[in-house]
Amino acid sequence: MADGLRIALRVTPKASRNAVTGTAETAGGGRVLKLAVTAVPENGKANEAVIKLLSKAWKVPKTSLTVVAGTTDRNKILHVAGDPAALLARLSPLIDDVGSEGGE
Repeated sequence: MADGLRIALRVTPKASRNAVTGTAETAGGGRVLKLAVTAVPENGKANEAVIKLLSKAWKVPKTSLTVVAGTTDRNKILHVAGDPAALLARLSPLIDDVGSEGGE
């Protein structure tokens, strides 16, 4: 099992700029990280833009980010490879606890 975090995303393609636009509640009570990218949702271009944007914002290599669900959907699940504790410490201030899937 690969270490890392899974983060729920809601992506708006064809936006005026590439940006992390905030967080939102989901119908199920979870939270998603909202992103806007200028790329069109064709041939994986929007997914590439999401990975480029987040790797820069979070200062992680692009190779450690993978869209694991929703490749053709606005709602995506992103896997961030690495040590979960270290990733959470670095990313939590940036994503306001999005994707911290707590388990007992």
